[in-house]
Amino acid sequence: MPNYRRAFVPGGCWFFTANLLNRRSRLLTEKIDALRDALRQTRRRHPFRIDAFVVLPDHIHTMWTLPPGDTDFSLRWRSIKSAFAKSLPKTEWRDPVRRARGERGI
Repeated sequence: MPNYRRAFVPGGCWFFTANLLNRRSRLLTEKIDALRDALRQTRRRHPFRIDAFVVLPDHIHTMWTLPPGDTDFSLRWRSIKSAFAKSLPKTEWRDPVRRARGERGI
């Protein structure tokens, strides 16, 4: 497992890229309303400012600024991904490992 070094700056500005498992999928643009809802839900529970957000068919680029004293961007990503996945029917193919772990193939 990689040993990433991250600067956890409270209230910092962060740039992220997140992509789908299937890079040929158009899920993010086809289900943009579900993605927006997942973001709204997360921001209500765990506020942060979206400085920039680009949605492409198979990946997202975004810049966030967290509230003063807060460094927990992981919690927000987990919440967004979970809400988005729960809004979609379970139709994607999953390998046996993902099925055993209860993971989605999104």
